[in-house]
Amino acid sequence: MSDSYTIGKHTFTSRLIIGSGKYASFEQNRECAERTGAEMVTVALRRVDLNAPKGQRLFDFLSPDRFTILPNTAGCFTAEDAVTTARMGRELLDTDLLKLEVIGDERTLFPDGPATIEAAKILVDEGFTVLPYISDDPVACQRLAALGCAAVMPLAAPIGSGLGIRNPANLRIILETVEVPVIVDAGVGTASDAAVAMELGATAVLMNTGIAHAKEPVQMARAMKLAVEAGRLAYLAGRMPRRLYASASSPPDGIATF
Repeated sequence: MSDSYTIGKHTFTSRLIIGSGKYASFEQNRECAERTGAEMVTVALRRVDLNAPKGQRLFDFLSPDRFTILPNTAGCFTAEDAVTTARMGRELLDTDLLKLEVIGDERTLFPDGPATIEAAKILVDEGFTVLPYISDDPVACQRLAALGCAAVMPLAAPIGSGLGIRNPANLRIILETVEVPVIVDAGVGTASDAAVAMELGATAVLMNTGIAHAKEPVQMARAMKLAVEAGRLAYLAGRMPRRLYASASSPPDGIATF
């Protein structure tokens, strides 16, 4: 595989991960997933009716045979609730993957750092491949990586805000100081936000609202795919140095004088 990355025992080539909420229909969610080229889709365990009639279930449209399902613990406000939900997800979906979310503030949906670290330690010890959603705090990311988390998922901005990357300096520090994949999660609103995240060196970007709440979600899905690919290529290519003053496109040597 060209330019792939690994999370635990799972290998991916698409660097765009999408969610499964807020879409107008399951059909729209599937079409957007296809347009993004995503290989992994995250699913909120507490918000999915796994007992719905056949043809009305999320997994009838986002088949685990086509997409790697990343269960998440959205809606959990304590470490205990997150651990219980994670165990349920592993039992129901037969996967070691887990996006760990422990929310600390109901209004902003910012993560509870200490509770996330507490839950992550328990779940890593139980054999989960843990991807924790966390604030853009380099120290918290370092501690989660040291615990054995397979990746860290710092937010770009509050969930669903569409504000884009608010603190690129912190993301740079995280990228320099942890040795696990860094997946930028939450706050991506449009294609340029995704490109910036990838140009900084992020391993991947996870988004949901930026696509689902666009005026034309399917078109935005395609735009996000191209943005992630362009940002990754720009990162690999290496941007030119920033200069305060102009630099002539053509060197002055050899220019005839009159």
